[in-house]
Amino acid sequence: MNRSWHLVLASALLAGAVTPVVAVGSAVAADGDITSAVLANRDVVLTGDAVVRVPRGTHTYTGVISGEGALRVSGTGTLVLAKDSTFTLPHSRRHQRVRIPGGNHPYVVVGSPDEPAVTVDAGATLQYGTGGTTGLIGSFPYNTPGYQQNQDNIRVDGTLRLSLTRLFNLGVISGSGLVTQPRNMWGTLQICGTNPFSGIFDNGTVANFASTTCAAELPGARSVVNRGSWIIDTPLNHTVVERQNFYSHEYGNDVNVHSRPGSKVILTGVYSWSDSGDGPSPSLSDPGLNWRPVAHQLNKRGTNIEGADVQWGDGTTHQIFMPGTAQTVYINLHARRQRSRLTFDYDGPVTLGAPIGGGMYHDTLSAPGAGDVVIAGTSGNDVTFAAAQYYDGSTTIDRNATLRLGSGAAGGDGSLHTGGALDKVIDNGSLVLRNTRTPTTLPAVTGAGSVTQSGSAATTVTSAAYTGATTVAKGSLIVSGTSLRTSSAVALTGSSAVLDLSKARDTTLRRLRVVTGAKILLSRNSPELTIGSTTAKVSGTGLAIGRARFSVSRAGAHTVLTALPSSAATTPAPTPARTGRAATPLGASTGTMADTGTTADTGTMADTGSNLDAPWAVTGLAGVVLAGVAAVFVFVRGRSRPRRSPRHSR
Repeated sequence: MNRSWHLVLASALLAGAVTPVVAVGSAVAADGDITSAVLANRDVVLTGDAVVRVPRGTHTYTGVISGEGALRVSGTGTLVLAKDSTFTLPHSRRHQRVRIPGGNHPYVVVGSPDEPAVTVDAGATLQYGTGGTTGLIGSFPYNTPGYQQNQDNIRVDGTLRLSLTRLFNLGVISGSGLVTQPRNMWGTLQICGTNPFSGIFDNGTVANFASTTCAAELPGARSVVNRGSWIIDTPLNHTVVERQNFYSHEYGNDVNVHSRPGSKVILTGVYSWSDSGDGPSPSLSDPGLNWRPVAHQLNKRGTNIEGADVQWGDGTTHQIFMPGTAQTVYINLHARRQRSRLTFDYDGPVTLGAPIGGGMYHDTLSAPGAGDVVIAGTSGNDVTFAAAQYYDGSTTIDRNATLRLGSGAAGGDGSLHTGGALDKVIDNGSLVLRNTRTPTTLPAVTGAGSVTQSGSAATTVTSAAYTGATTVAKGSLIVSGTSLRTSSAVALTGSSAVLDLSKARDTTLRRLRVVTGAKILLSRNSPELTIGSTTAKVSGTGLAIGRARFSVSRAGAHTVLTALPSSAATTPAPTPARTGRAATPLGASTGTMADTGTTADTGTMADTGSNLDAPWAVTGLAGVVLAGVAAVFVFVRGRSRPRRSPRHSR
């Protein structure tokens, strides 16, 4: 009797741990702990939630799990699935909705996602596949376009290894663990929908983030370790945002971006090299290693923008997406269905140290880039191009934004491509030129923004139609074949500043401010200078125009005007001689000009300007008569009231 009681108790305890219900052929219908059935390679038909407690080591399962329930993989070992398993949650626990709007351009929207059908606990590893096409857990009832949306969502707190050679989807991914793909495993994980995963993706070969038929989000994922190609795309008229930092772990890995018309891809993280913390916790011991070549080019990484509209930053950070130089990163703009577009949107200073070209992969400069660049008008957005750019397209500087060509330090000179059919600058913000060694020539410049020369290397302007202010703080600004007549004002703010007008189409300036020592170069053959409506033929050894005073010298083909202190002359300087031609009216005086230079004034600033729209001028005898009458009137009035200063109208 006692022995029977012990047998009953043992049977009850065993039933609480493993509940085989019925065996059909070689399949076991079960829930609870199915470890023994899985380790024995038995097919399992779930009749409820089940767990596999994987012992230490690697265990390959050649059976199939079907039925209804959820599967938890726990323990300390690795469970490898060699065949596809097809179980699903019970009907009573399914509420996920999958819609396919878009008409002729369909895309998938996943709403109210189900709880995970698969959970990988911390410490455990689940591997899908053995390097072939099978080994995935999933059910695919939705008939989604372009890929198969998985009904079986997954939570990964441990490790999920993807050893498959097909296009596949994991459903909605959650958890805080590691999803990893082996190197040279030519299968493609398709990530779609909003995935509340807070762990790390380790991409060994290729992964798709969103596509033409689905958008994607990873709002909480810590980072992407990239050993291959991370490919981003969008449905029509969608914005896809990826906020993760990317870490490079293999030579030549890249982030490739596509988008449909009306769509945009926004990348707000940093694409950095990682020299430690492989897989679960990537990191870089020294951020400077992104900028310096290392052995075997291990830190070389790149991005190919394939006819896409891409934005780096979202206006809330100032860490550039691609830190590095031509030796450590590559950036290509290509035209596919449309030309590419790259927007920089930061809230502080960032430096692009590499050229943007249009070659294939590492061969960036084998062809010009086919796209346009925008510096977004976010307050504080201050972008430096510290390399020679090689894209044939427009460069737009929005209002409140700054683009600097050259870092101002040795080895950091920058420039824009010229000679291409689409090269131009649309400057509605600030364009600052500060190369230290390499002279540069600008493409055509238009817009309402300002241009500042503040580097020791010369800059040549060949087509200028911008209306903002022009400042020369340091070095030479050479005007060749064009003029600065549309610029609201010109200021030479440093004693070493040179404005070279010797090859200009004309030498008309609307307004001029100079400091002592600054120079203006004119042609020696027919030197003249027009400020506002006053044109001076330059001769002799001195020139006074408005409140500005210059010494005049000759050097080679140039007539050199050197600014003097306004009180320097002890004898009257020559006054400008009117030419026979009338100055072209250019509008009203602009008043006080903002100082956009980077070098402090080194002398007295003389301000010369005139109102070119004055309604009349009093000249000749009539002026003398009127002046005499006014003097008598003032004398008589002065006996009965305090004397007042006369008011002048210009």
